[in-house]
Amino acid sequence: MSVDPKDLSEKDRDALLRWRLALGPAAEKTGSCPSLRGLAGGAGAVGVGEGDLDELDDALSFVYGEKSANSAGSRPYIPKWLGALRGFFRDDVIALVQKDAIEKKGLTQLLFEPETLPFLDKNVELVTTLVSARGLIPDQAKDIARQIVREVVDELRKKLEAPIRTAVFGALKRDRTSPLPIARNLDWKRTIRQNLKGWDAERKRLIPERFYFWPNQRRHHEWDVTLVVDQSGSMAESVVYSSVMAAIFASLDVLRTSLVLFDTEVVDMTPMLADPVEVLFTAQLGGGTDINRAVAYAQANHVQRPEKTLFILITDLYEGGNADELVARLRQLVDSRAKVMCLLALSDGGKPSYDHAMAEKLTALGIPCFGCTPRKLVDVVERVMRNQDLGPLVTADKETHHG
Repeated sequence: MSVDPKDLSEKDRDALLRWRLALGPAAEKTGSCPSLRGLAGGAGAVGVGEGDLDELDDALSFVYGEKSANSAGSRPYIPKWLGALRGFFRDDVIALVQKDAIEKKGLTQLLFEPETLPFLDKNVELVTTLVSARGLIPDQAKDIARQIVREVVDELRKKLEAPIRTAVFGALKRDRTSPLPIARNLDWKRTIRQNLKGWDAERKRLIPERFYFWPNQRRHHEWDVTLVVDQSGSMAESVVYSSVMAAIFASLDVLRTSLVLFDTEVVDMTPMLADPVEVLFTAQLGGGTDINRAVAYAQANHVQRPEKTLFILITDLYEGGNADELVARLRQLVDSRAKVMCLLALSDGGKPSYDHAMAEKLTALGIPCFGCTPRKLVDVVERVMRNQDLGPLVTADKETHHG
């Protein structure tokens, strides 16, 4: 006879829910275990909302349920399934479940069977799946995985490169009537010709009333753009977009671009920026988080002229390192006049999950903290280089996510 959850204490109900999730839907067939819906009141005890229990149950059942990998209906859309894992579990648990899925359910075969591959949606979600599982992909499938990743990356780059180039060069364009007065841009012939009336015969020298400079004179490395990107599992999609954006920035001679990826370790990807695919296959996409360590590295190695540095920290701000040092270090960057911002996610959709308390501390320092799409980052970069207020963009993001 099934137990009525209403007759159980909260502690017993929560324990029964855990057993039900561990045993899977088959437990309900015995008649002695309440339904998942009946136990939903204890969802908070396992760290999810009531509405998420079915999705969690499905994610676990795919790997540990009774159906074989070949049975109909047992093959979820793999990127969506892995996305659910990232939402429900810590990185070390995700790695274990992925390993079990490959061994028990043939996940790799599902991804790379000839009859499956043509039907996969080649998108950022799939790229994060392939990159996350790259260590488990058999040798004969690695070329296919890399090819898929390159197709998606090339398509993203094609969509984003023109808007970025237009925005950056537009922001830095020299106006003919008010060019940047730098000596090496001085138009000597025009300056002399236009100021001949200022010739001082007695002193035998020209006293110019106005100097003229070459219009639209472009200098190398007018701005430094430093991206410091959290590569923990929850930030996988942000790593993909960051790699593409960094590659585009690096292709512009007016910018000096650096890319630093981090979890508890720090990896400087700057020498690899020409090939974002190589960056992605080098990224870890997992592990813990030490934001302070990464910011310290980037500050020491990539911030030489703060007043001309756009410092973009991309993280959900769940700090596993020294939080107080992180805040103090970011305050130093702000005080040095670097343009610092924190993107809580760099992705095409969804409300970012982040440490609200840390975000409030950074906001108090004058560091904007907001979720951002790649297109929106183009606007952000342009506004910073034009010395314009980012407030409207940040406000628009909050209205989108909280309205």
